[in-house]
Amino acid sequence: MKLISEPSIPVKIHKMKERVRWQHPSIVQRGIDQTSLVIDDGRDENPEFSFMVIGDSGTKSHYGSHPQRQVAELMLAHKDQCRFVLHTGDVIYVVGSHEYYPANFIEPYREFLVGGENPHKIASDRMTFNLPFLPVLGNHDYYDVPLMYRLLTGSTLRLRRMLRYKDFEIGWHGSNQGDAYAKAFIDYLAAFNTPEALHRHLDQHYTAKTDTGRCLRYLPGEFTRVPNRYYTFRYGGIDFFALDSNTWNTPSPLPTTPAGDIYRRELQQRRQEIDQEERQILGECDTLNPDHPDDAEQLDDLSAKLDQINEVKIDIEKQLASHNTPNIDFEQLDWLRSRLIASWNTTEVRGRIIFFHHPPYVTEATKWNQAQTLAVRHRLRWVFNQVAETLGSLVKERPIVDLIFNGHAHCLEYLRTVDTGYADSHLNCIISGGSGRRPRRQRPEGTELMEIFHDHSGRSVRKVADSLLYVGRSDQNSPKRLPYSAVRIDVQAGNPPQFIVRPLVAERVEEQWHKHELAPLVI
Repeated sequence: MKLISEPSIPVKIHKMKERVRWQHPSIVQRGIDQTSLVIDDGRDENPEFSFMVIGDSGTKSHYGSHPQRQVAELMLAHKDQCRFVLHTGDVIYVVGSHEYYPANFIEPYREFLVGGENPHKIASDRMTFNLPFLPVLGNHDYYDVPLMYRLLTGSTLRLRRMLRYKDFEIGWHGSNQGDAYAKAFIDYLAAFNTPEALHRHLDQHYTAKTDTGRCLRYLPGEFTRVPNRYYTFRYGGIDFFALDSNTWNTPSPLPTTPAGDIYRRELQQRRQEIDQEERQILGECDTLNPDHPDDAEQLDDLSAKLDQINEVKIDIEKQLASHNTPNIDFEQLDWLRSRLIASWNTTEVRGRIIFFHHPPYVTEATKWNQAQTLAVRHRLRWVFNQVAETLGSLVKERPIVDLIFNGHAHCLEYLRTVDTGYADSHLNCIISGGSGRRPRRQRPEGTELMEIFHDHSGRSVRKVADSLLYVGRSDQNSPKRLPYSAVRIDVQAGNPPQFIVRPLVAERVEEQWHKHELAPLVI
């Protein structure tokens, strides 16, 4: 049974452009850059500042405990010292529906919202943050519910109990092709029905000045929208780039060779196997009572397995659907390339950070060798190679960007790339995807990440990255430990800047929660 659906890349791009009225004449006439914002907090010139990063958070309580609320409480101790929060995507599980924003976002993060003392009065499309909250889209923020399943789950509780997907947070609605996310976080210009209303809004909120023209002024406590699904901002001499990796993660086409045909058949066989595995898990669910504590815990584990199965299915479907001209959002990648080049040629900029959902490097067991992971790696490498070629000696020995933040993998991980032979060498990558959804294991193959490549001698293997820290689920622990996480980054003065990475962990050991901070990392 196909439980979730995903819009195509052209649909994602088209719908999001409609929502922000991309390049509307009134916007062009005013010289507005729809991909930039300025955080107007009066402190953005200070070279020393801190921020927090979370991701993959938007899930419900687990049989009496709420992991992401535990993480939010960790964050509260650092809130006054931090200037903003980055979110690496998957704000709401499982299908980004507006009906789950109250319980899965507004309630857990109520102290970060204006009016948070009465969270039940806050609508998801009317949120204002007292501390800047800067998200990117995850795959779940784009998902939808197929019509047939929506009819079944929405109308018949008995069927929902039978399928056990009541634990999967799927109800009447999906994201409506990312619309719920857009209404929650993006400046939804399509809501203005008259030219006069649009003009007033633009003249009121797009008053900040940048090198690329006027842009959105982000005012904590007053107006806290981002301008687009991808955007940039500068703070303390650091350029931040928020990306939507959901539109450039299409796997490369399968080769039209005998080897490609064999691999295609292997994918089809694997899809049949996981369909059978899904049916077995559902049968096991039917024997469990969610009101019994031991059964409830087991149901939670099985729900996590079903979640993973659906992700594997989608990755296989993307590979089988790939063709000679895959849909890739080159408009966004070209924007990133040009903005990185401009950033390097701006003397007051001393560092660069990018954040997006799908990690190019990861050792989490279900993500490390996904076709989407490799696709994102290769597309990012392609951009970085062009930037490096254009800049030449200007970059010297520094990487193209100082830090990369991702989610998607349900863990906290720090990786560093080695000399890959390309411009993605010596990158510092932090995955902050363990902020609420059930943690996952590291792959058994080890911490050295290898990559297959082809040269004049044929097919070879080389190391591309090392995993230097992994916080996730482990079967070796007794009793079972489930660590959820966030990360605080302290940016130091100087050029190049130094970053102090402070992992924050809320760990559930049996029925008890323990909060602690791991030893800091210096980058």
